[in-house]
Amino acid sequence: MEESLVRPRSLVREAAALRAGAPALAVHIDRLCARIEQVDPLIHAFVSEPGRADRLQAEARALAARHPDPAQAPPLYGVAVGIKDIVHVDGLPTHGGSALPPGVLAGPQATVVDRLRVAGALVAGKTVTAEFAGGAPGPTRNPHHPHHTPGGSSSGSAAAVAAGLVPLAIGTQTIGSVVRPAAYCGVVGFRPTYGRIPAAGVIPNAPSYDTVGLFTADLAGAALAAALLCDDWDFGAWDPAAAPGGGAAGRPWADEAPVLGVPVGPYLDRAGPQARQAFARQLEVLAARGLTVRRVDLLPDFDELERQAQTINRFEMAATHADWFTRFGGLYRPETAAAVRYGRTIDPADRAAALRAREVFRERLAEQRRRAGVDLLLAPAATGPAPLGLSSTGSAVMSLPWSYAGLPALSLPAGVTAEGLPLGLQVIGEAGADERLLAGAAVLERVLDGA
Repeated sequence: MEESLVRPRSLVREAAALRAGAPALAVHIDRLCARIEQVDPLIHAFVSEPGRADRLQAEARALAARHPDPAQAPPLYGVAVGIKDIVHVDGLPTHGGSALPPGVLAGPQATVVDRLRVAGALVAGKTVTAEFAGGAPGPTRNPHHPHHTPGGSSSGSAAAVAAGLVPLAIGTQTIGSVVRPAAYCGVVGFRPTYGRIPAAGVIPNAPSYDTVGLFTADLAGAALAAALLCDDWDFGAWDPAAAPGGGAAGRPWADEAPVLGVPVGPYLDRAGPQARQAFARQLEVLAARGLTVRRVDLLPDFDELERQAQTINRFEMAATHADWFTRFGGLYRPETAAAVRYGRTIDPADRAAALRAREVFRERLAEQRRRAGVDLLLAPAATGPAPLGLSSTGSAVMSLPWSYAGLPALSLPAGVTAEGLPLGLQVIGEAGADERLLAGAAVLERVLDGA
């Protein structure tokens, strides 16, 4: 392992230091740009941007002028953030990992970027994505082993956080595009409840699934960012007391640990031997530390669920690209073009039936969880460690049922293989209960770190 490439940074500590004025913002930007110039040619996490340092210094000066006292500045004052290149940012072109003319893809700045800038963050640049957040990989390499994929489609965002280029990066997940690359790169990847971070200003892949998510080095950083980016839910406003670092008085699980559910059956059979062995060890550790782990038969019809999910995904992808593909189909990469062409063959009635089946699945899953008395579900975050080579971003199948249902999920770093490749534990919450997911996962983080 190339140690110099793996250096994740704490978002909480960095934000606190910048608001304390140490280092000064100009010095911070110099260090940031030096790290990107040193490391990014080796991992290709960022889309190339001539004049990046000059742009960032100018934006930092403007930010400092608006907030002469950093202690009174917004919570992410001066924090540099990577933004996946399907998310529109004013002043930066959107390529979507494609060869299409950027002007064709242009659009208003994404809501998530608006919120980051209101919070005082600076955009370090666009991070590499698989083409249109699909299956055609970009050039990004895994910082732990550069000959292995970082996962996708949020490849650059995961790699940038793992390599310490930024402490926070924005990605998106249609099926597994946050949880899987986070697992492969050994960082936290948080996919909120579907719709809880607005997707306005993001090039769609499949709008019925597309969810804006984020990458950080640890759960405390994810909780800080989520509190600034997530909308209110049916339960009310985001509750900082219910997330990691929110204070024991109001935090769930202060007096009792969450009850953990393991979905047995054909779903877990999709994981490879390394993932299953690591998952079994993680469950043993959690049970040995007194947490309740229950096996639950949740997904007996997994093959049919997978078929329905693909029907919705491919139909909507084809609809998203209907005009662009007609005009620029020759510029699409083969994997993306094949997905669009397949989507065009799907009958709208089949997509409508799949959407109805999804509603039934959501209701059934919620009832099964209630009857089993489980608070959080656990599963491998990926089918195994990051595969060798850059021709594929790996399988998203371990995230499929939870993305299909729109549930919040995250990948928690959970050990490494003998070859030094990271493994992740996937933790799945209930719809809208994102704070409780983060707080419960923090219990698991402490247990596994102490094992």
